[in-house]
Amino acid sequence: RFLPTPENERKPVVRYWEHGFQGPGKGDMKGMWYIEKSLTTLGEDDPVAEFNKKMWDTGTKENQDIVRERKRKLYYVSNIYVVKDTANPSNEGKVFLFRYGQKIFNKINDLMNPAFDDVEKVNPFDLWEGANFRLRATKVAGYRNYDKSEFDKPTALLSDDEELEKIWKAQFSLEEVIAPTQFKSYDKLKERLDKVLRINT
Repeated sequence: RFLPTPENERKPVVRYWEHGFQGPGKGDMKGMWYIEKSLTTLGEDDPVAEFNKKMWDTGTKENQDIVRERKRKLYYVSNIYVVKDTANPSNEGKVFLFRYGQKIFNKINDLMNPAFDDVEKVNPFDLWEGANFRLRATKVAGYRNYDKSEFDKPTALLSDDEELEKIWKAQFSLEEVIAPTQFKSYDKLKERLDKVLRINT
């Protein structure tokens, strides 16, 4: 169940951009991975974004294909309460930070802003009138796919308001997830990028 806005914060979901790709290998050694939050999230210059632009502007298909593989990805983060987890029952009844992609966010948005006037709007982040979310993962073309995931009918998460308040207060800070301190400096990211791409080595 997606949870509402944490105490003293402004929204129930935050988002950030991230780059995740593998650099070239050398001999029998596999390439190193670059997995870092992008400074473009904060509206700042980012070394990967700059490098990708230079590659793209060459106009060659080979370089543009590389850019497509290294483009930034958008992630969302919300607090969730685990109602049921058959794979890990110990998670049930606990609050976690949940990172998810565009497809799941679109399902949330469709529920809150239905395309048709005769479909009732539902706020999935509401503890009393929200809806549980069934997370269903399948593999499509070798990648994890969440198209089969769906929301249940609206219902209160629990019938005990005191327990609901405890859950609400047990949430993690979302603003901390995207705080500037959670991002590496431009120079550190550039150093890592050069190492992964084996520039000057």
